[in-house]
Amino acid sequence: MADLSGRMEELFGRIRENNLWRQRECINLIPSENTPSPLVKICEICDPAGRYAEHKKMKGNEVYFYHGTDFIRRIEEEAIEAITEYFCCSQAELRPISGQMANQVVFEAVTKFVNRTSPEGIFRKLRSVMNNDLGKGGHLSSQPFGALFNFVEIDPGTGKENCINFPVMQDNPYRIDVPGMLETVRKVRPELVIFGKSMFLYPEPVKEMAEEVADWGDDRPVIMYDMAHVLGIYGAFQAPLADGADVVTGSTHKTFFGPQRGVVVSNMDKGAPLRKLWLDIVSRAFPGSTSNHHLATLLGLLVATVEMNAFKDEYQNKVLSNARAFAKHLADNGLSVEGDPADGYTHTHQVVVRVADHGEGSEVADRLQASNIIVNYQALPDDDTFLFSSGIRTGVSEMTRFGMDEDDFGPLAELMARVIIRKENVAGEVAELRKRFTTMRYTLPLEESIGLAAGAMESAFPTGEYAGLFADNLRNLRGRI
Repeated sequence: MADLSGRMEELFGRIRENNLWRQRECINLIPSENTPSPLVKICEICDPAGRYAEHKKMKGNEVYFYHGTDFIRRIEEEAIEAITEYFCCSQAELRPISGQMANQVVFEAVTKFVNRTSPEGIFRKLRSVMNNDLGKGGHLSSQPFGALFNFVEIDPGTGKENCINFPVMQDNPYRIDVPGMLETVRKVRPELVIFGKSMFLYPEPVKEMAEEVADWGDDRPVIMYDMAHVLGIYGAFQAPLADGADVVTGSTHKTFFGPQRGVVVSNMDKGAPLRKLWLDIVSRAFPGSTSNHHLATLLGLLVATVEMNAFKDEYQNKVLSNARAFAKHLADNGLSVEGDPADGYTHTHQVVVRVADHGEGSEVADRLQASNIIVNYQALPDDDTFLFSSGIRTGVSEMTRFGMDEDDFGPLAELMARVIIRKENVAGEVAELRKRFTTMRYTLPLEESIGLAAGAMESAFPTGEYAGLFADNLRNLRGRI
């Protein structure tokens, strides 16, 4: 017992130090991260964390294969209702536990769907796919060596998968060249088109693609939009389902308020031409990809979506205005911001900075981390490889939620310029700046959140000893935060 106690004391000491550093001293600008609210976090340690609720529609009824699931069944139904309200759509599949799994579910379903008329015993891969080039900002999961692995036919001439990248504009490689895209799709006639990126500054030309292929009949491609990075600004940034996309996937923890999960949404309800594709998506989610779909984070997703629906317009508009303000502040401090300055540099939460004149991207990111500013190093469109990146990728969503406004990004941009250009260490100044932004917005007030969390904790543990200990400590936070 002494050895166990000592090991746990050492481990939890490090956990506490990391929490304090990341939540009180650092300014986090990684665009794929966010801090969930206390209400969402508390869900992840409640009773559903250890439970199963496998279910499948059989003969028109949703059949659950475990008992004791009435509560989580209703939670999942409510989460679907909340998600479909957010997206203004008719279907939502919430069982994928990551954005990448959501993509793979769709890839598997589309492959099954295109084989619906194949002779018995013959099952082929997708003949060709259009996607964003990884080097031009495309997401890893939509590449043949990512989640698209083994779903696309091989071109015998090249020995590579038949994945055709969208052409990009010569004067702004962060935008798709629409005329070139339409010419390419007419020539290639892919079976799947994948929009969406991880280095993401501008909307994707979904409407133009949907209009181009509208009269192709059964030969038209499935149009998919991976919104992993921009899910939390759906609508204010772009509404792909309204533009003509068949299916939208995404991660629920980047710009969205949730825990780390994935989602698939569509309008493929009864009578829709691609209705069978939606049935394939559902079957690939379960039993195709998941058994236990992490019920505690499902509970957290419902809470996060209720928050998002309550604060959607206010939060989204602030994220977009903060990103443009941040980009301008960085440029005003002598940094080279990617994108079109005449158009505000960015239409999303992301701001991309070229730093090659001041060091390789990973080395600059290391210097910023030493100064308590957390970013991604990023290969830019003219880089040969991710191993030697010319840029850094930043996002404003997490710090927006912690209360930073347009003017607050000015002092941050100045500190970053001192680190990047002059190679100063400003860790102390960053920590002081962060002290102003530790209370989360777009959720219930902290006092009310802690009260609800304490009540949940009192019931979450099987013994009164643990319940009282945790609940009392949570209540004590009211006087210390």
